[in-house]
Amino acid sequence: MVGKLSLEHPSTMAKQDFYEVLGVSKSANGDELKRAYRKLAMKHHPDRNPGDKNAEQKFKEISEAYDILKDDQKRAAYDRFGHAAFEQGAGRGPGDFGFSGGFADIFDEMFGEFMGGGRRGGGQGGPSRGSDLRYNLEISLEESFRGKQTTVRVQTLVACDQCKGSGAEAGSRPVTCPTCHGRGRVRAQQGFFTIERPCATCQGAGRVIDNPCKACAGQGRTRREKTLSVNIPPGVEDGTRIRLAGEGEAGVRGAPTGDLYIFITITPHRIFQRDGANVYCRVPISITTAALGGSIEVPSVDGSRARVTVPPGTQSGHQFRLRGKGMSVLRSPARGDMFIEAIVETPVNLTKRQQELLREFEKAGDSAGTHPESEGFFARVKEFFEDLRE
Repeated sequence: MVGKLSLEHPSTMAKQDFYEVLGVSKSANGDELKRAYRKLAMKHHPDRNPGDKNAEQKFKEISEAYDILKDDQKRAAYDRFGHAAFEQGAGRGPGDFGFSGGFADIFDEMFGEFMGGGRRGGGQGGPSRGSDLRYNLEISLEESFRGKQTTVRVQTLVACDQCKGSGAEAGSRPVTCPTCHGRGRVRAQQGFFTIERPCATCQGAGRVIDNPCKACAGQGRTRREKTLSVNIPPGVEDGTRIRLAGEGEAGVRGAPTGDLYIFITITPHRIFQRDGANVYCRVPISITTAALGGSIEVPSVDGSRARVTVPPGTQSGHQFRLRGKGMSVLRSPARGDMFIEAIVETPVNLTKRQQELLREFEKAGDSAGTHPESEGFFARVKEFFEDLRE
């Protein structure tokens, strides 16, 4: 009995199922396909296996398989018709693989930032934008409260006055770069990689200057000190960053200008400590004021004075809150609060008479509740030792 004979194209007979090539199931999603391909591509890439023809062929097979299966339309055609869907020029064959997909995806992920943000989608080349600048400005707490109009001087690159930033001598113009033909980027083949990098002739500008400006040597910019006016709004905090758009370095040959960033530092104050919109002040009070009560006068960050009533028996660490006496709030008419922390001061350098008075006070004895904190503490100590004896 003679079996049924089927004829297939030789290249179809030699091909392995694309899912088997990548070692994934037919239900694998895009992420699973990518992980499988990445692992195999790294293993079999010819640069890691120099002179190994089997590795080179394997790399071609997994690149072709991934290129088909990662595309939803190609994958649907392959699932329905198999390899036949891509015969007769209908798709990519085993000898037709490049870097528009496949290993290029991994190359982009690994080296995209190093090469300047990715190798694909480059577009027309052009001069690079000018650099951003940083200026550190130190102000006082009072200036932070009130706001401040000030000037800063920065050394920077500005557009050349002679050539108006073009880089070309008066009466001449930049011409298209003969190396990159205006693209600003050139491609070079390195083994299996096609690498695109900025053109060395025009430095990525896409144009070259035959007759450069003598004042700026063709750069279109010169170094100069600029004086700028800066408005510090009330309520700025330490570390606030103020952006002055277009006040950074000028770009090469008319490219966009960078920005200037003013970083605010607030100097420590000798009286106040700031926490956001609130202000804290530690005020020492005498032991008699704390015991008998009284009042104290304290300064405010706005330059005014406030009187605080101290009730009898005030303990060290007690806080008094003065609403609306704190810092200005950025872009708001509101103000924070001010907190006065009482610090009961133990007297020193007592006279003989003062010492005698304190001893008389001690001999007079303490009535219950005169020293609540110490009474409560020693009561807990007594209970502690009693528990140990049980």
